Amino acid sequence: MPQVSAEAWVPLPPAQAFAVSQTTGELRLRWDPFIRRQHLLDGAAAPDVGVRTYTRARVGPRMVSRYVSYRPPTSVGMTMETGPWFFASFGGGWRFTPQQQEGVDGTRAVWKYTFATRPGWLSPVADRLGVWLLGREIRARVAAFAAACSDPEIVAAVS
Repeated sequence: MPQVSAEAWVPLPPAQAFAVSQTTGELRLRWDPFIRRQHLLDGAAAPDVGVRTYTRARVGPRMVSRYVSYRPPTSVGMTMETGPWFFASFGGGWRFTPQQQEGVDGTRAVWKYTFATRPGWLSPVADRLGVWLLGREIRARVAAFAAACSDPEIVAAVS
């Protein structure tokens, strides 16, 4: 299955970086360029294992995903339950590890997505297109996350 990933270093400890990544509502919309709308489903008040999320991407596709792991402050994982017709499967994981750069303590954030496309006969072309398109989107999203981790208002909101 194809995989795309992107990473960034941010000048926050893992707990704060993780918290920024898991923001919801208006705060999330303020920094995340990928989403147009996103909310937790089934009356959930906060992300956790088993919680479902509705996401509508800026470019249009919609997805319902389920948290399959939720381990603050180190990692989170999700898998698609329903989504765009062209994905046979889709899943992602975000990892946060302490890392020092130039004497500054911070966090290395690595986000990976794995997917399979359909119909199967189109996969050789669709997979390449998906790697290019999702790769571009995830790089922009991780860059926006890194910028959010330097925004005093966003950091204050999760502290």
